[in-house]
Amino acid sequence: MTELNRRKMLIVSGGATLLGAMGMAQPAWAWSPSGSVAGTGAGTDPKWVWDAEADPVLAAVFDRGQVAAVNQALRTWTRNDQPTPSGLPPDLRDFVEHARQLPSWADQSKLDAAADFMKVSGRFVNLLNGLGGGMLSTAIPNEARAVYYSKGGADMKDRVAKTAKLGYDVGSLNAYRPDGQMIVSAVKTRLVHAAVRHLLPQSPHWQEGIPISQNDMLVTWHTLPTYTMRKLTDWRVRVSFAHSAAYLHSWQVTGHMLGIRDEYLPSTWDAAYAQSKQVLDPAMGPTREGVELTDVLLDMLAEQTSPGRVDRPMVNALARYIIGDRFSGWNGIPREPIWDPLVGTAFPALVAFHEKLIPLPLVPQAAWVLDEAIRRYIRLWLSEGRPVNIEIPDMNRPS
Repeated sequence: MTELNRRKMLIVSGGATLLGAMGMAQPAWAWSPSGSVAGTGAGTDPKWVWDAEADPVLAAVFDRGQVAAVNQALRTWTRNDQPTPSGLPPDLRDFVEHARQLPSWADQSKLDAAADFMKVSGRFVNLLNGLGGGMLSTAIPNEARAVYYSKGGADMKDRVAKTAKLGYDVGSLNAYRPDGQMIVSAVKTRLVHAAVRHLLPQSPHWQEGIPISQNDMLVTWHTLPTYTMRKLTDWRVRVSFAHSAAYLHSWQVTGHMLGIRDEYLPSTWDAAYAQSKQVLDPAMGPTREGVELTDVLLDMLAEQTSPGRVDRPMVNALARYIIGDRFSGWNGIPREPIWDPLVGTAFPALVAFHEKLIPLPLVPQAAWVLDEAIRRYIRLWLSEGRPVNIEIPDMNRPS
C-alpha cells in the first residue's frame, strides 16, 4: 500500500468514526449508473471515490519537490493543439497525455451546437454560471471550507480569475477545438484538485477528511449546468431541444475532462435532476467561511459595476433574486428594501425583452441599470480575455 493510500485510509476511517459518534447518518447512494453516460458502473458511493489517476502522480510531484518546476513548464501550455510540455516529469507527462484525450463518446457537432447556444443565450448562462454558481458554492460547507483554507482562499481575486478562466473557456465558441483552451484548462484544474487533496488534510483547520471527492465534484457540477437549465426554464428563456442537449453534452465532456467518472455523469436532464436531489440538496448549508467568501465576491462585483461599492445594495438584491432567500440567508446576503422589489420587477421584464416577449416601452428604467450591471459582471466573470495561469498550489492558506 502506498503512503498516499495509507494516509487516505486513516483520514477516511477517522471521518467515518466522527460521523458515527455524532449520530450523523449519511444518505445511502441510490442513483443508478444506468442513468449515466457510461450506462453501467459499480454503483460505488462517490463520497468515497477520488481521482485514482491524478492523486498519486501529484503526491509524487510534491514528494520530489517539483511543484515550482512543473508550474513553470505548464505555463507554456495554453492551447488544445499544443504538445504536452517536454519539461514535465515522466509520470506527470504520461498522465497529462492520457488526461487530455477527449472521451470516445464526445460529439463535436454537439459541442459546436453548444457554442451556438452561447451565442443566443450566453448573457443569462454566464450570469447563472458565474454569479449563481459562485453564490451556491459558498453555501456548500465542504466547498466553502475547501476554498477558504486552501491557498486560493487568501487571494480571492486571483482565485476568481482562475475560476473565471475555466468558465470563459467552457463557454467559448472554440472550447474543444484545436485552437481552443478548454482541454488545457480542464487538465490543469484536475491537477489543482489533486494538489488540494494532497495539501488540505495537512491543515490544522481542515477536519473534513480527503476533500474534492467524486461526490464533491458532482455537487459543484450541479451548481452549474443543472442549476442553470432549471433557472432558464423558470425565467422562460427559450431553449431549443437541440441547444438543450448540446449544452448538457458540453458539460458531460467537461465533467469527464475534470476527472469525474463516466458512471457518475448523468446522461439526460431528467437523470441530472434526479441526481441533483441526492447530491446537491443535502450538501448545502451555512458556514462562517461561506459568509466571508460571499462578502468578498459581492464586494468584487460591486467594485466592477460601480467603483467605490456604491451599488453593493443592488448587487445584494441581484444575488438574492438569482439564488433565492434560503441560500442568501445562509450566505449572509442582506435584504435590500429598495432594490429587492426593483430587481424583482425589472429582471423578469429584462428577460422578457431579450426573449422578444414584450416591447421596449414595457421595460422599466431600472431594468437598464440592471442590464448594465450584468454586462459588467459578465466582463469580470470572463476576465476580459486577460491571460490567467491555472497553477498547482504549493501550500495551504497562510495562517
